[in-house]
Amino acid sequence: MKRITLELPDSIDLSDFDLKMILACQLYHQAKLSSGQAAGLVGLSKREFLELMGKYGYSIFSDSIEDLRKDIAHA
Repeated sequence: MKRITLELPDSIDLSDFDLKMILACQLYHQAKLSSGQAAGLVGLSKREFLELMGKYGYSIFSDSIEDLRKDIAHA
């Protein structure tokens, strides 16, 4: 596992949890992490992570039409 140290200006008023959520959401959105991996990065269950994504401006649904077609076909 990689450990990253990041120095941010004091004017950025975000908690460690918020920063982890933003990173996890972005990595999930880019398909770099599964929802379970992203949840683990933040220390949440998969369900909790998916429920909180909207608060951070991310959707659990893919933007891809092809992904939507696959989801409909498997429904």
